[in-house]
Amino acid sequence: MSFSYRKTATYRLAQAAKAHRVRSGGHLSRIGLHPGQEFVLKALADTNGQTMSELANVLGVQPPTVTKMISRLAAHGLVERQSSETDGRLARVFLTDEGRSRIADVDKAWKRLEKEALSGIDDKDRKRLRKLLRVVEKNLAAAGGFTDAIDDEAEEAEEPAGA
Repeated sequence: MSFSYRKTATYRLAQAAKAHRVRSGGHLSRIGLHPGQEFVLKALADTNGQTMSELANVLGVQPPTVTKMISRLAAHGLVERQSSETDGRLARVFLTDEGRSRIADVDKAWKRLEKEALSGIDDKDRKRLRKLLRVVEKNLAAAGGFTDAIDDEAEEAEEPAGA
């Protein structure tokens, strides 16, 4: 009997991630964003004025990916780059007023997505699912040597709205 990858937890996880990305794309497109851009805005809302390297680390992506994302967000007037006053080689990224105003829309979109994704799952199972997904995330990050990208603070963060 051959290995049935469709019966693995990681296949289900990949399918859920794909469905999540498609659905989040629908919600985000209504507010003029593409999947992934909301994470940049939220990261800057948490700590405005980060460097490209800092953003890459927070987002768990490569610097060229951040550069491309920032260029697109800047073209839409949501962020701006400013050269560092102390080091001309260093640029910091800041939310614009429009970018700051988009944060509330991002939060609403994610609350809708959370509600849709977890419909029919009670609070106890939601909490358990979050914990299990954290373990999967840590395991995969460690196997790939990306433990710096793990956001340990997210584990202690408040319960998601609508959960």
